[in-house]
Amino acid sequence: MDNNNHISGREQLEIHLGQQLNALLSSSHALHVKTAAIFDPNLQPAAFFLVRSLLAYGPASATSLAESLAMDRSSISRLVAQLKKAGYVHSEPDPQDRRGVVLTLTDLGRDKAVQATKEKGAEFYHRIQGWDDSSLEAFIQLLKRFNGLDEDGTL
Repeated sequence: MDNNNHISGREQLEIHLGQQLNALLSSSHALHVKTAAIFDPNLQPAAFFLVRSLLAYGPASATSLAESLAMDRSSISRLVAQLKKAGYVHSEPDPQDRRGVVLTLTDLGRDKAVQATKEKGAEFYHRIQGWDDSSLEAFIQLLKRFNGLDEDGTL
């Protein structure tokens, strides 16, 4: 007996949505690993999460990186040590609390991160280059809605 006969149209749509979300997440992860290797093939891909965060949001403490990336402090410390040794990150006094330390990308780290990020962006742009503006606009609005964001992009 075919189990699909007992699945409603809505349930079938939800299954297809789940399949597409899984494909998106898998593709995104594979692209992250590829981009991390472009940045530096000798580092773990997780190190590139730190670099991307510092590139996007600026200097940060190891504690705030651990919280924002949902990683434990020991992993962050190990990755930061590797990034410092490679010359991609350095520490400096926290301007808000001189007793604290923030991590900052070096010029080398910033340049390599920008280059790797451009490669990653090119992959996504390639996928949408044939879309007309209205399809792209609709996709953006649906993603915002799915992510729980208002029209202006806020939660």
